[in-house]
Amino acid sequence: MSTQTANATAHESMFEAVLARLDVAAKLMNMSEDVATILRSPIKQVKVSLPVMMDNGKIQVFEGYRIVHSTVLGPSKGGIRYAMDVNQDEVMALAAWMSFKCAVANLPYGGAKGGIKCDPRAMSVGELERMTRAYATSMKDVFGVNKDIPAPDMGTSGREMAWILDEFNKVTGEDSPGVITGKPIVIGGSLGRDAATGRGVMVNTLAALKKMNLNPKEITAAVQGFGNVGSHAARLLAEQGIKIVAIGDHTATFYNEKGIDIKEALEYAAKNGRVLKGFKGGTEIKSNEILTCKCDVLVPAALQNVITEEIAHGIQAKLIVEGANGPTMPEADAVLNDKKIIVVPDILANSGGVTVSYFEWVQNKAGYYWSENEVNTKHDEKMELAFSSVWHNASHYKTSMRIAAYITALQKIEQGVQLKGNY
Repeated sequence: MSTQTANATAHESMFEAVLARLDVAAKLMNMSEDVATILRSPIKQVKVSLPVMMDNGKIQVFEGYRIVHSTVLGPSKGGIRYAMDVNQDEVMALAAWMSFKCAVANLPYGGAKGGIKCDPRAMSVGELERMTRAYATSMKDVFGVNKDIPAPDMGTSGREMAWILDEFNKVTGEDSPGVITGKPIVIGGSLGRDAATGRGVMVNTLAALKKMNLNPKEITAAVQGFGNVGSHAARLLAEQGIKIVAIGDHTATFYNEKGIDIKEALEYAAKNGRVLKGFKGGTEIKSNEILTCKCDVLVPAALQNVITEEIAHGIQAKLIVEGANGPTMPEADAVLNDKKIIVVPDILANSGGVTVSYFEWVQNKAGYYWSENEVNTKHDEKMELAFSSVWHNASHYKTSMRIAAYITALQKIEQGVQLKGNY
């Protein structure tokens, strides 16, 4: 048996994990077999080789991807990640998740994802810029303001989005700020975009606590990951009166049952190369101990596949709100369901980022920009509506929030396929 087959069998293939959940949801909602067949295959897979001149004068060839999963509900939308583990399977899974995420959040988008296999931390700014511009040029026929709209993801930021926008405009001879989102404010970005994914985690947490009849001011939370999503989620949860007892990033993890001062942690990280190593606001614990520590709410906002079947048995939280993409393995879902732990799944919990990306695109198309308060108010309304739809389907179909989120998305996509017809 090949490694790939073995991984797929164990659901370690991310795309297999997506399909496993899609199958469960499709069966429960009695979805058309034809629509399920369509959704099992992305509509477009682009793989490119990017020759880049490195600072040492040698050429290095990078592997780049853009996968469009669906355009049934609108142009495709999805981030671009730079990481050494970027591969076709991962990008396919993330593209499919984007289709479902956009449908759950009631956005007129399909799903896509992109990535380049590289280690951005080991590259100079010049090398990153040359590689990013090469990628933008190679995707000139894929991207488009009404075709496929990328955004930042792991390892990328507004800086890379600005390079892509500039290169795309040069190559096409257009001026299309809406071709990419997550841009710096000065060139058409939206206020509120930076904190949007973390804000979505906060709104979903509060909505779930309300349904569970729990008072946020009596609740403790642990947040794994202290990057863009985790740091904003921890700050916003703390502002709602929730006591944050554990935080961690790839360098160190800390626990303090009396509560961690998130403002102090943010200030420390800002002065310490954006990492928590050496922080004195809690006792250092092993990285995966944050998942099983004593807390009411667990927010995995770092990497995928961190909640394994084994770890799920040890989780003490009553509520898990997934800030990261795919943090829970399918085998762990059954354990969490048996333990009656409510899981607000990634395609709902972290859809705040794509929601404000949508707002950015709308503002770009209109040439009129909103205040941060307007953005946040509209974001919170959309998130609360999405949560209510998923909660309703979980109750109606007597299933978990994860499968209910898939059902919510698939109902809309199925309607789209049926209304538009097939060839």
